[in-house]
Amino acid sequence: MTKHPILVVGSSNTDMIIKVQHIPKPGETILGGEFASAAGGKGANQAVGAARAGGAVTFIARVGQDMFGDKAIAGFVADRINVKHVVRDRTSPSGVALIFVAENGENSIAVASGANACLTPADLKKAKSAFNSASVVVLQLETPLKTVEAAVKLAANAGARVILNPAPARPLSDALLRRVYLLTPNETEAELLTGLRVQNDAAAGKAADALLARGVRNVIITLGARGALVAGEQGRGFVPGHKVKAVDTTAAGDVFNGTLAVALAEGKSLLDAARFATAAAAISVTRLGAQTSAPTRKEIDRLAAKARD
Repeated sequence: MTKHPILVVGSSNTDMIIKVQHIPKPGETILGGEFASAAGGKGANQAVGAARAGGAVTFIARVGQDMFGDKAIAGFVADRINVKHVVRDRTSPSGVALIFVAENGENSIAVASGANACLTPADLKKAKSAFNSASVVVLQLETPLKTVEAAVKLAANAGARVILNPAPARPLSDALLRRVYLLTPNETEAELLTGLRVQNDAAAGKAADALLARGVRNVIITLGARGALVAGEQGRGFVPGHKVKAVDTTAAGDVFNGTLAVALAEGKSLLDAARFATAAAAISVTRLGAQTSAPTRKEIDRLAAKARD
């Protein structure tokens, strides 16, 4: 396990998943789907992804005082995640996501945020010691933006590197981006942040340049099965994807970000960290569910080594 602690601040949800032939159109009812429930939420997924990849992970989040919250915390503990700063909300329920997964691996998701929307800067200040000891802090946008901004400031003041996964996509200020060590949008998120269409690798490069110009130190634009574009202080490069049969892409980006944090905390270069994370994400899409799809360190190392051969 890495000696450099990783702090994840973000959401925790319970995913209600129905596997169907295709994503239902408005007004359409599809019979014969398969149902499953699984632990999810972008923050929780990233924390679990990092822990299974060998990270020493602390998680800051809010869950309800309900069975979903109980089960979520039990899952974190089973993955050896420090849950000291997971707050039990007395009035709001735990977050829930309803997910359709099509046969081709595509998904459609609706989220009821619940307690995630109540995570406050005050919650983070109570966990200041976790920021002070963190090597890397991982954030996403499923909690209030003011809380994300507070987390970025606390991380910057503590000297920790911030990975911000700008999902779900929303506009972000230059003041926030200037404090971010690494921004990790997918193609859709990169388009929203830059106004540039990202329909090919060259366009992804232009979008990365636009984000760097706004003050972000490094950018990795994830390109789905094609891989990822890396740009920033150490130059730029392209990490190709792995050829696998996709079953469910639900948490691929979250696994990517969690395992990326582990690689950076261990001192890998940005390009090598992206290779490690790309292997982890490739494994995750071959499995159904969010946290259930996160691979172990041994599995990631095996696929990454195979790609080098």
